[in-house]
Amino acid sequence: MGLLSLEDADRLLTSSALRTPALRIARDGSVLPEKRFTRHATIAGQQLSGLVDPAKALALFREGATIVFQGLHRYHQPLADLVAELELELGHPCQANAYLTPPGSQGFAVHSDTHDVFVFQTAGTKDWEITTSRDAGPTVEAITMAPGLSLYLPTGTPHAARTQQTVSLHVTIGINQLTWRGLLRRTVEGVLPPDEHLPAGYLEEPAVLQTGLARRLRELADRIEAVDAQQAAEAEVRRFLTARTPRFAGGLLDAVTEIADDTALRRRPGRPCVLREVDGDRLEVLLGDRVLTLPAFTRPALEQIRAAARFAPAELGLDEQSRLVLCRRLVREGMLEVAR
Repeated sequence: MGLLSLEDADRLLTSSALRTPALRIARDGSVLPEKRFTRHATIAGQQLSGLVDPAKALALFREGATIVFQGLHRYHQPLADLVAELELELGHPCQANAYLTPPGSQGFAVHSDTHDVFVFQTAGTKDWEITTSRDAGPTVEAITMAPGLSLYLPTGTPHAARTQQTVSLHVTIGINQLTWRGLLRRTVEGVLPPDEHLPAGYLEEPAVLQTGLARRLRELADRIEAVDAQQAAEAEVRRFLTARTPRFAGGLLDAVTEIADDTALRRRPGRPCVLREVDGDRLEVLLGDRVLTLPAFTRPALEQIRAAARFAPAELGLDEQSRLVLCRRLVREGMLEVAR
C-alpha cells in the first residue's frame, strides 16, 4: 500500500529528527520512558529536548519493543491527505497512528479505545484478538491481518495484537466522534445565565436553593425554546470548517510559480470550499482552517472551481483580470494548487 511502507517508517525513524510525543515506544503492555530513546541537541544555540535517538530506538525494537508513530496526519503527507478527505466525508475529526512491531512481540495488552478505529495492515502480518458482545455473552475472535486487509473496531471494543514470524506495520485511523450531546452543550452554553454565587445559608434552608433553581430553570427553558436551530447548525458547520489543520503542501512551489490564464490548477486534496452568502455584496468561503471573504460576483466561478477536477483560469466566467486575481488569491490561501 502507498500510505505507509516499511521504507517510510525507516525514514521517519532514522532521518526525520522526530521528537516526542510524535513517537513513543511500548513493550509488553507498558509505555517506556522517553529518556530510554531520546537525546538532547542544539540548533543555533537553542536546546532541543525529546529528540528521538534512532540508535536507541532501533536497539529497543530489536529487543521486542513496538515503535508507535503518533499523529502521522501532521507530518506524513499521504496520511495527511487521507485524514483530511475522511474528515470532510464524515464530519468528524480524525487522526492517524502507526505501529511497528518486531517478530514475536506485543506492544500493548488488551485495551479499548474511546473512539472508533479503522485498522489497515501495510507490511507483514499481525494476529488480533477482539472481544465482541453476542447474545450468549462476550466472544473472543481471532483475526490475522495482512497487507490489503482492513478492520473496524467500534468505540469500546477490547482488543490486543501480537506478531508471530514477521515484522508488522499497521496504521490506525481514529474517528473522534462529535456527538449530539456535545452539540447541545455548545448550543446551550450561549444561553446560560451569568455565573452567580449560590446564596449563603442554603445548607440550612434548602428551600432558598430550590426557589432560585426553579426560577432559573424556567428562564433557561424559555431561552432554549427561543434558540434558532438553523443558526445553531450553521454555527456548528462553521466551527468545524474553520478549525481543521492548515493544508499547504507544495505551497512553496506554488509561491514561485506565475499563475497565468493557461496555468493548470486544481483543488488541494482535503480542502473544503463551502460557500455562505453574507449579504448581497459579499460571500464567505469556508476553507477548513479559515474564512475567506470575496465579492459575491465570484460565486459562479467558485461553483465552477468546486465542480472541476482540473481547470485553467481562462475557463472561468470572469474577465481576465478578475479571474487571475481570484485564482492567485485562492492559490495563496491554499485552496488551489498548481496541477503539476
